[in-house]
Amino acid sequence: MYSLSDKKKKKKFKFDYILFCSVFMLSIFGIIVLCSATATNPSGSRMVMVQIASMILGIGICVVLNFLDYNIFKSLSTLLYIFGILLLVAVLRFGTEILGSRRWLIIPVINMSFQPSELTKIFYILFISKHFEKLSKEFNKKTIIKIFVFTVIPVLLIFRQPDGGMALTYLFILFVITFVHGIPYKYIFAGIPAAIASLPLVWKFVLKNYHKKRILSFLDPSLDPQGAAYQVSRAEMTVGSGQIWGQGLFNGTQSQSLEGVPVKESDFIFTVIAEELGFIGSVLLISLILLILFRCIYISWKSKDIYGAYVSIGITAMLAFNFIQNIGMNIALLPVSGVPLPFVSAGGSAMVTYYIAVGVVMSISMHRERGMFEPSG
Repeated sequence: MYSLSDKKKKKKFKFDYILFCSVFMLSIFGIIVLCSATATNPSGSRMVMVQIASMILGIGICVVLNFLDYNIFKSLSTLLYIFGILLLVAVLRFGTEILGSRRWLIIPVINMSFQPSELTKIFYILFISKHFEKLSKEFNKKTIIKIFVFTVIPVLLIFRQPDGGMALTYLFILFVITFVHGIPYKYIFAGIPAAIASLPLVWKFVLKNYHKKRILSFLDPSLDPQGAAYQVSRAEMTVGSGQIWGQGLFNGTQSQSLEGVPVKESDFIFTVIAEELGFIGSVLLISLILLILFRCIYISWKSKDIYGAYVSIGITAMLAFNFIQNIGMNIALLPVSGVPLPFVSAGGSAMVTYYIAVGVVMSISMHRERGMFEPSG
């Protein structure tokens, strides 16, 4: 018989309006800014329409995932990870090359491109969290080795595209989950010298020439002011020109110029925000970002099991790295890496991927008290 206690329990399953509304507002904010950033671009209207369509599709998937028990993702995580690796291999063999990078696959029927490395990030988090859950129950060196191998595979495939910023995202996710898990310090201290010793090898055999130029230009912009350092110098000037209130949407001197900051619709969209909306607009953006990140951390903390906690914190790490890296390179605090600003930068694959990630976190939030499909006792 249905009881009052059952009713109270069911009330605990609430749609996470805080997280969803924060992400939705950031997406709308991004579309408004994207309209301005692409106003002088002949393909601008198409970019905006793709962004809106991707947001609508992402929201639909997000809401569906919200109502699913996230343990379903756990049971499918191995297959999803393998599927993601196969997609990364397919990119290297059949992918479309743009500006020297092979990162996209074309969907045959609708003739649209998508970036498999974006989607594979979610699969990786779901899969690697399952192994960290095993590690939390019983410390096992074989599990540690498996985690390392399962991380190296996608990272190397993505480096071959090449996409250094995306590869670093995977490594950052692993670092954060490892830190939260609490691997014994002796392993961390043993890994630090090994990482330092590997730097010359990474520099010589892993990094591409353009990676090296970006790093060197970041350390000393005078080395190549018209080449690798050009984007950063223009971005700095554009961000500074916004001052407190900004120059107004569609009125930015650099943002509306054809010779302004390159790739302002994606990698350097923060410069448009800073120039046209000023310090106030930038603070609003960062406030929404912090609200999203802190909400994800709270959901991780309140998760009903360790697997949900690891998945949520892994997605938080993914979002945090992209937010920090994108804004950091726009204000010359970090090297240029081509990482988009989540929910703001143009890119259909990224938009859908981020909404999928939010849907998974919202599923963890909804089921943090008791599993949806568990008996009510």
